[in-house]
Amino acid sequence: TVNYDLKQPAPSPPDAENWLGTDDQARDVVARVLYGYRISVLFGLLLTLFSAAVGIAAGAVQGYFGGWVDLLFQRFIEIWQGLPLLYLLIILASVVEPNFWWLLGLLLLFRWMGLVGVVRAEFLRARNFDFVKAARALGQGDRRIMWRHVLPNAMVSTLTFLPFVLTGSVAVLTSLDFLGFGLPPGSPSLGELLNQGKRNLQAPWLGFTAFLALAVMLSLLVFIGEAVRDAFDPRKTYAGEDGA
Repeated sequence: TVNYDLKQPAPSPPDAENWLGTDDQARDVVARVLYGYRISVLFGLLLTLFSAAVGIAAGAVQGYFGGWVDLLFQRFIEIWQGLPLLYLLIILASVVEPNFWWLLGLLLLFRWMGLVGVVRAEFLRARNFDFVKAARALGQGDRRIMWRHVLPNAMVSTLTFLPFVLTGSVAVLTSLDFLGFGLPPGSPSLGELLNQGKRNLQAPWLGFTAFLALAVMLSLLVFIGEAVRDAFDPRKTYAGEDGA
């Protein structure tokens, strides 16, 4: 929303009409922050969801089968993690214009590895439990054992890590927007608003608003993620029932 009736040149300070002022293109900062929230949270949730699906599947296969499967996967991950993501973004941004789905797909190629270690460790630990041996003795297949018996026991550790994957995804998008390699110019973004604050030091409300909005959003996402983790933790659930 562009305000064409500003009393002062843009960026204008906060007033009764624009509560947090306007940016250097006379757009209302409140509207930019709200739309930036929506894009950041949507991007973070989608990237976390897809990364969790790929990372859990890869970690489950590694931990359950072990041996050469685990060894080959680990070497591949070590090589893949060594690729410079920022340099790849700079190179690709010079060839094509980044957009929401383009960034989501590119970051997914690297973000899924964050969950592999957690899931792999849980499957390595659980594959020798008695209930897994009993399931094998009953003739159940590996796929059913992995997804019906072992994975539920690994979900608490996985859900503990997911809030940090989510906040990391939001922070990555904000950083890329700040550097100019994120969403297309003009897109409402907290990183772009931070960049405006850096370019317009005479308008401190821009940088302060973007920083405060980002800090509040990341804190809330962590608290919500911790609450979801506690809701799925059987130890706390049963402890609450015993206390009742």
